[in-house]
Amino acid sequence: MQKWEYVTVPLLVHATKQILDNWGEDGWELVQVVPGPNPEQLIAYMKRPKS
Repeated sequence: MQKWEYVTVPLLVHATKQILDNWGEDGWELVQVVPGPNPEQLIAYMKRPKS
């Protein structure tokens, strides 16, 4: 059975693609994006298989 590890990542609205691309290069897959504590910030939930 596949096991996963998870992380939450703060996203800045003006740099979202760059931040997600960096995490994606490390094997992280985006699960969901939710509003952050202020209008300039979002929170991304990421996962990747445990090795």
